[in-house]
Amino acid sequence: MTAQALDRPAPAVRVAHRIEKRRRPLPSITLILAWAVIAVVVVWALVPELLAPAGPYDPVAPGLTGPSPLHPFGTDQVGRDQLARVIFGSRESLFGAGIAVTIGLGAGVLLGATAGSVGGVVDTVLMRVVDVLLAVPGLLLALTFVALLGTGTVNTAIAVGIGSIAGFARLVRSEVVTVRASEYVEAAYGSGGTFATVLFRHVLPNSLLPVVALFALQFGGAILALSTLGFLGYGVQPPDPEWGMIIAQGRNLLGAAPWVTAFPGLVILLVVLASNRISQSVGVRR
Repeated sequence: MTAQALDRPAPAVRVAHRIEKRRRPLPSITLILAWAVIAVVVVWALVPELLAPAGPYDPVAPGLTGPSPLHPFGTDQVGRDQLARVIFGSRESLFGAGIAVTIGLGAGVLLGATAGSVGGVVDTVLMRVVDVLLAVPGLLLALTFVALLGTGTVNTAIAVGIGSIAGFARLVRSEVVTVRASEYVEAAYGSGGTFATVLFRHVLPNSLLPVVALFALQFGGAILALSTLGFLGYGVQPPDPEWGMIIAQGRNLLGAAPWVTAFPGLVILLVVLASNRISQSVGVRR
């Protein structure tokens, strides 16, 4: 028998491999739609000037004009195109959400990994700090930090990010503790691996998949939290567009012009639902 014949997989192995490939489920339609929603909003945020039908500040039609082919989202009370303002507002909303989840992820991974890997008194102290953060409602905590930092996209994003640290820290700590007790980590220590080597080569890489799922979930939550703060007047100040602030400007027009608030609210809803669906898909792969 030649070497080439030895290298070829057996027929039964090839058949099993083909069956396994056929069994791999295709992405569901809801997951495809979720990624499509996120992709559209990201493109809006990157190149709003190319996609918006008009500028976000100048009146283009009579005030409170209903949805039409020329203005799909209608116009607001001063005649500005609502679709254009939603598209330009996506930049502020996504930028703020990106800052918020990055702060939560970075600080949460640092706290959780330190507590879970060191243990002892360090674990106890850090987790008590996390418990204090979890004891305060997220919106109240964000409002507290906004009062200290001031209004604006960056400040509200920092406030929302601080509120999300606890969730990341608890998840990372639990995953690190679980992975540390596994046999391959013990084998790595037995083969002469140092604490830092085992932590960064074995423990953290095998602990971060659930964190990716939480990242996607928290991204949608950050969008919702920032929109809430914008609605309350703590985010971007007029006339600059931002999703929550756009809804706030139309809250007194629900009877006469419901599209002023309905379409921005629908965009927020779709983005949050898309983030949740993507988070579920990542969690299923675990």
